[in-house]
Amino acid sequence: MPQKNEPSTALFAALEARLRNLLPADLYATAWVDPSPATLERVFEHLRTLQSILYDYMPRQVSETLPEPGEVRHVWQEGTLMFTDLAGFTPLMEANASFGRAGARTVLKTLNAYFGTMIEIIGKSGGNLLEFTGDAMLVQFPTTARQNDAAQAVRAGLRMQRAMAQFTDMPLPQGKFTLGMRVGIHSGRFFTAEIGTPFRMEHVLLGGTVTHTKQAEGAGKVGRVNLTLEAYERVKGEFRFEPNDQAGYMLAVDDLTARELGDFDFSPGGRRLSRALLMDRSMGGLLREIDQVLIVVEPLASYLPRAVLNLLVENASRRQIPPDFPEPTVIFVNLVGLPESVDHVQPHEEDDLAASFSRVFGLINAAVEARGGVLKKVTCHLSGSDMMIAFGAPNAHTDDPLRAAHAALAIRDVITRLQPPLVDGKAVNVHCQIGLARGSVFSAEIGEPRGRREFNILGDTVNTAARLMGKAARNQILMTEAVYREIKERMDCETLGAISLKGKAAAVPIFALKGHLAD
Repeated sequence: MPQKNEPSTALFAALEARLRNLLPADLYATAWVDPSPATLERVFEHLRTLQSILYDYMPRQVSETLPEPGEVRHVWQEGTLMFTDLAGFTPLMEANASFGRAGARTVLKTLNAYFGTMIEIIGKSGGNLLEFTGDAMLVQFPTTARQNDAAQAVRAGLRMQRAMAQFTDMPLPQGKFTLGMRVGIHSGRFFTAEIGTPFRMEHVLLGGTVTHTKQAEGAGKVGRVNLTLEAYERVKGEFRFEPNDQAGYMLAVDDLTARELGDFDFSPGGRRLSRALLMDRSMGGLLREIDQVLIVVEPLASYLPRAVLNLLVENASRRQIPPDFPEPTVIFVNLVGLPESVDHVQPHEEDDLAASFSRVFGLINAAVEARGGVLKKVTCHLSGSDMMIAFGAPNAHTDDPLRAAHAALAIRDVITRLQPPLVDGKAVNVHCQIGLARGSVFSAEIGEPRGRREFNILGDTVNTAARLMGKAARNQILMTEAVYREIKERMDCETLGAISLKGKAAAVPIFALKGHLAD
């Protein structure tokens, strides 16, 4: 066994605990056995690459104002929000699913060409991509001194719809495919918060403005830019509009010349954090530089699920997580009550509301991670907030459906036992809806391959879990037959018959998860 250099080992030991989850297994072991300057230089280079990757995973508000992990922060913001959704992705995914990794690469190439194009337009138009939600995007156009955020959003939407022409009749190995997009825009005030624990943080947007933006997308049309009346009032003199078939919305008419629309409004500048430079390659100098990089990497890393962070760490040198078609069990949880109550909160109640949301998120994430799952993200739903959870992607277990069922029951317990905060002097009425589905999904890093991106899972299984969640009653857990078959011998379940779900030609049998079977 190699003999350690004792002074070097003592110096490295001071940073070892902070590096355990941030180094690839082989590099960590090498650094522990031989913490020489050459090895520590490799550690520094890895951390610098990881910093760059994590920065690309974060919305600008997180990366530009680094939080202290575990610190709950919140602020009201003004501006215009855009929500986009992609049409035509499911047929593309299903056509490639049987081709394994080769099919996954085809889907990823197509999807990232779409996202890369849209993200570039968003950046040139002054927007800030806040989050990916499956194949959808939530974008912020902050209020500026010129107060032209709504106009920037409309122009961005028109540019994005024009760019969709390149995704029509795409010749792929499995045939021709067409992607389309809906765009919804709304202006107003919304609440942003950093919540969670030092182990896992999350950036969330709350309030009616976010909900109205998603409703505008849902009420829109493929190929068009749909505005709420609030957003329309801000820009009605700058563009031509026509009424939407659905009352309360206006569709922007793209009758602008290429010169009138232009290619950009405002460039917010590069997203890249300043790159650390290695000036001193002595043992002490290397350790100091590693410490400085860790000051940035550690808070950013806390925003990722542990399994996803591990994927990024192990694949940092490749700078890409390999795409795949796993078959996880997906859970969708709708937390109802806390998120929408933010619009009625009094200033002196905001801290308690944010802290309560933080506690719920921390406990739910713990219930998921303790059972081997991944809580992907918290997003604003049409009522409440969605949490998407996966058991089997990226890490698979032989009993993922059972793990997911146990997690769903634990999550329901967390929510039903919550001591609710006061909003406008009254206790908030909090409950949940939960849906579970099992089947093939597409998992990959989506976005710009060397820019803003996230690890995500997409596909019909994800959509089915979300739609079951929407059908669930108060504090009810619904599941598909594929989940039921795997857990029925171990859990208390109830057969509920078949129901119609959006996107399904035939009625779908559903089952309710009641609880654990008595031993």
